[in-house]
Amino acid sequence: MSNLKAGFARVNINPPMGIFVSGYFKDRFADGILDDLEANALAINLGDTTQLMINVDVAGIEQKISAEYREIINKATSVPTDNIFISCTHTHTGPEVNNEKLPFVSEYREFLGKRLADVALFAVNDLKDAKMGYGVGKAENVAFVRRFIMKDGSTKTNPGVNNPDIVRPVGQIDDSVNVIRFDREGADTIVFVNFANHPDVVGGCKISGDWPALLRKNVEKILDNTKCIFFNGAQGDINHVNVHPKGGDLNGMFIDFDDVARGYSHAQYIARVVTGGVLQVFDKVNYIDIDSIEGKLVTINVPSNKPTPAELPEAHRINDLHLAGKDSELPYEGMMLTTVVAEAGRMVRLENAPDAFDMTLSGFRLGPIAFVGIPGEPFNAIGRGLKETEGYDLIIPCCITNGYQGYFPMQDSYDEGGYEARSSNFKAGVGEFIIKEGKKLLNELK
Repeated sequence: MSNLKAGFARVNINPPMGIFVSGYFKDRFADGILDDLEANALAINLGDTTQLMINVDVAGIEQKISAEYREIINKATSVPTDNIFISCTHTHTGPEVNNEKLPFVSEYREFLGKRLADVALFAVNDLKDAKMGYGVGKAENVAFVRRFIMKDGSTKTNPGVNNPDIVRPVGQIDDSVNVIRFDREGADTIVFVNFANHPDVVGGCKISGDWPALLRKNVEKILDNTKCIFFNGAQGDINHVNVHPKGGDLNGMFIDFDDVARGYSHAQYIARVVTGGVLQVFDKVNYIDIDSIEGKLVTINVPSNKPTPAELPEAHRINDLHLAGKDSELPYEGMMLTTVVAEAGRMVRLENAPDAFDMTLSGFRLGPIAFVGIPGEPFNAIGRGLKETEGYDLIIPCCITNGYQGYFPMQDSYDEGGYEARSSNFKAGVGEFIIKEGKKLLNELK
């Protein structure tokens, strides 16, 4: 057996009431708590090398702030910054972290940094001898492609439940539930879970970790003496909406302002189904000896999706109306309103931006298993492309890791249109470029 060690820790990161709730192009302010937000940390040690895998129940943490947090964690634990993953679940009912102009955000950001240092240190102090196994289950019919070709030839994101103009979905689902199990001497077993789907199920203004938080609770309730940590996968074009529901598929759901069906009980349902994927393999994981671990960060340079001069006047008009709370003066509704507002915001934001942005890709090799952290919302095809890298038994893509820089669509999405490509900070080709550079990183970690 190897000398592998594993540690776990968890801290509460609930924000103050009144903080801006991140996730939509609509003002929401927290007015209650449905379930606690948490930061969970998994520490993995072999010899002189320690890796920290930290997951946070917020929508996203920008790259600069994430780098600052990793420095704070490094000072608290001595774990190198290249060996620290800070990944967000992307819950849409969590607090804003990035925009300090909004109420309470500056104070909350400072608080969160301290809590991440705490949870990292607690996990390192909890290291115990461990053996490790892995398996892959499935969670079917809870994650769906959210982009569709319409009868008029356009492509729409979230076109609405039972929309008669839907022709077909665009994309493919990866419903794999990746599970890693650490059995520790004299301590709880740690269960790492990875699945790709948007946590945009609950809606409203009350704080909730959405289905990932409920998943953790389910796993720990069903499996005695376990602790669960969850990392979201390549979910940029994947969500929970079944546009062609049958039978009781819409039980416990309501149609929200953007034509999306949501509901807390459906978040509970998704959590149960993904928990089932964990249970499929938990007892039958493939135990392996780990002879080496290694973490690495690389910086790539990606062209920005700057507007043309001709696009800017209309973009400013739409953006100004939105910021003034006058969306009703725009001739759009539902998800199309969100798309147009997001596109205008992107154009205004990038009006004087550089021609390219730096992007951090994060890699971690745990024996024959590899993790790739992507600082935003990669389309599912990016995750599938990374998994084709040879030389590993299992490759686990992790979204919104060590940064948040928006959507990373594939080339054809820019040709087709839709919310993600129209709002992306990056030019067409970013998805394919991430696959190429991600594979290069994976090969360097071998």
